[in-house]
Amino acid sequence: MIATPPFARHIVGFILTAAWVAAAAPVWAQAGPGKGGPKEVGVITTTREEVPRVYTLPGRAVAFEQTDIRPRISGVITEILYEPGKPIVAGAPMFRLDDVTARADLRAAEATVASARAQVTARRNALDRSEQLVGKGVTQADLETARADYEQAAADLQGAEAQLEVAQTQLSWTTVTSPIAGVAGLAKVSVGDLVTASQAAALARVTRLDPIEVDMFEPSARMLAIRDEIESGTLRAADAMNLTLTLENGVTYAATGSLVASGSEVSTTTGTVDYRFRVANPEGRILPGMFLRGEAQVGTTEGVLVPQLAASRDAQGRLSVMVVEDGKAARRQVSAQATRNNAWIVTDGLQGGEQLIIEGLTNLRPGAEVKPLPVTIDAQGVIRPAAQE
Repeated sequence: MIATPPFARHIVGFILTAAWVAAAAPVWAQAGPGKGGPKEVGVITTTREEVPRVYTLPGRAVAFEQTDIRPRISGVITEILYEPGKPIVAGAPMFRLDDVTARADLRAAEATVASARAQVTARRNALDRSEQLVGKGVTQADLETARADYEQAAADLQGAEAQLEVAQTQLSWTTVTSPIAGVAGLAKVSVGDLVTASQAAALARVTRLDPIEVDMFEPSARMLAIRDEIESGTLRAADAMNLTLTLENGVTYAATGSLVASGSEVSTTTGTVDYRFRVANPEGRILPGMFLRGEAQVGTTEGVLVPQLAASRDAQGRLSVMVVEDGKAARRQVSAQATRNNAWIVTDGLQGGEQLIIEGLTNLRPGAEVKPLPVTIDAQGVIRPAAQE
């Protein structure tokens, strides 16, 4: 067996590497031009169209309805009547308090009402007798006294009936209910705990998850720029601003949100304006407090979509692209209003039907002869030769 010299092994490795690079290169780059011939470049044909203007905004989910459950009277908790994490309807009982005192107050109020009614009957009879006997042993003063006694008894009855209503209401408060429909959270108290009327600590929390609201935060500077574009006519505002959400795991949420309110002030800490959207959430996938990313379409702009890899900026920050004109490369300065899916929305400097160079830009100078080859860009941003018809 004859050993291969080290320098020969290096040469073989270089040849194999060069062959692999040539095989991996784009089709139009494998068949390069001859010496002094035009340079092959990949081009796409531009199309002028109505492009949606979509902005990505950070946001956070907010409960549509949420309430802390607190007792309205004092007492000892005797029973917890709900299952945490389960949906409940408005008016559903959640806690029961010891009602001995409330029932005793109710019986006392009922007795007071009965006594007051008896007094009203007696005073009414006395007034009737005085009216019949006035001038016959009953003076006018006696009649006025009898009438005043009757009116006082009637007033006492009304007061007693009001106290009875209060006692009945307080007895009903011994069963603590939910004022809204939603999902009940964990109980923060146990059976046997003493609670007081209107205490600061909540017994539990109920949250309505469907629908749910999302607060999105728009920079005030961009909001002003959008308004200027609408007023100038370069941006046609949408009839309704809809929102597409992306969850924290990167999944696009199925339902879209609709704008329900916009903020009237700018945050002094973030410089943003709050826009609130409402989103259907029947499965409860979005929970209050979640951080979300939203894409809001504010309108449409007529322009040309230019892949960002095909554009460059000079030292002054001006955006330019290369196009094919009469078989030669030509530099074109363009104006872009915004971006859409990794592409510039060019509103000035390009027309539809032009050949835009997106591949082979390295060392390409204006005026150089080029041979345009149609290419496409797939969803992953990879440039491929266009299918031949």
